[in-house]
Amino acid sequence: MTASETGVDTQAPEGLARPGLTATQRAKAILGGSAGNLVEWYDWFVYSAFAIYFSQHFFPGGDDLAGLLKTMAVFAVGFFARPLGAWLMGVYADHAGRKTALTAAVTLMCGGSLIIAVLPSYETIGVAAPILLVFARILQGLSVGGEYGASATYLSEMAGRKRRGFWSSFQFVTMVMGQLMALGLLALLQTTMDKADLDAWGWRIPFFIGAALAVVVFWIRSRMDESQSYENAKAAGVPRAGTMLLFTHFPKQTATIILLTAGGSLAFYAFTTYMPKFLTGTSGFSAPTATAITAGALVVYLLSLPLFGWISDHLGRKVTLYVAFGGGAAATFPALTAIAATDNAWVAFVLISALVFLLSGYNSVSAVVKAELFPTNVRALGVALPYGIATAVFGGTAEPIALAFKQAGVESGFFIYVALGLAVSLVASLFLPDTRKHSMILED
Repeated sequence: MTASETGVDTQAPEGLARPGLTATQRAKAILGGSAGNLVEWYDWFVYSAFAIYFSQHFFPGGDDLAGLLKTMAVFAVGFFARPLGAWLMGVYADHAGRKTALTAAVTLMCGGSLIIAVLPSYETIGVAAPILLVFARILQGLSVGGEYGASATYLSEMAGRKRRGFWSSFQFVTMVMGQLMALGLLALLQTTMDKADLDAWGWRIPFFIGAALAVVVFWIRSRMDESQSYENAKAAGVPRAGTMLLFTHFPKQTATIILLTAGGSLAFYAFTTYMPKFLTGTSGFSAPTATAITAGALVVYLLSLPLFGWISDHLGRKVTLYVAFGGGAAATFPALTAIAATDNAWVAFVLISALVFLLSGYNSVSAVVKAELFPTNVRALGVALPYGIATAVFGGTAEPIALAFKQAGVESGFFIYVALGLAVSLVASLFLPDTRKHSMILED
């Protein structure tokens, strides 16, 4: 069966496989693509960071934990919109181009953030308030679901072969920077505003900021260059892939991404977005201290990602995956147990930093490993859809499951759950080909 019959782009057209980008052009493309990713993830994480302040506005009642649980259930609803966004934007990116899909994704995020910023409370409009909150979160889920595949594909295609792991790690670098921005703004508002004002209206500020930043990113992305891989395939007349091609011709690659993402996404949300709540609700730290501990650990995370990306360019992607999944599976239960028992902020910081340092072995190569498994015409969809499915099932439910374990009085069960998820991903990584040597991205 020929490439044209299957719709699989197995090789670039002669004379076009070497785009010859200069270092400056490559860096500008990476930074331009990363800027939007940062704002997308800032908007996404602001919801979780400020949930404890706005939950009672949309889910009133006497039980704060129950209100928070409902709010985080809406957080999970956004995750379940991500596979749909991944599918829509993945198909769109493979047909219309990476740049066009990235611009569309940030437009959806702007709309979702603006709705939350101006949304009246339950007391004002009744049941319409939580319904509209769910709608806004679905818009954000569609946006982030599409953002991941398009940005992972774009960054991996624009990075050079020799430094593809390093440059593509900036997808998660900017993701963590977005998280740090959300936590930094939370810390700033916690120290400069009365809690009553923060509860009443201050929580709306970060959503207004997110909507404004999304407008700026829309302008930046509308002026980005298209990736050479996409342009090469378009010039060669390669048929754009359909959704069924992903499952019929790439079932192993699709299953591998789901299994890698399952443990990686679960651990990511357990060690980062859930951690401030864990530090306050279980360890007993004050909210500002918990925010500071988490932010400090995220700085360690941020610095570790390019390091592991660089290592993957020299030793291979599988080495860093083994560190992340093997080390993480072994360390999760004892580390989380110790964090739950400590009242020393420095001990908590060191333990959380150790967990995210290990996890960065996966996150640093998450984009490039997945992009290198697929040819150009199905790459964005191939990266986005299985990732979106696994993240919805495991990442999006991490916080509600953690809170459910806590309510049931068996919080340590969540620690075991995360460790087992990492162990499953470790097994999947054992069967992964060495994509550094056998990449489907043909351009240097």
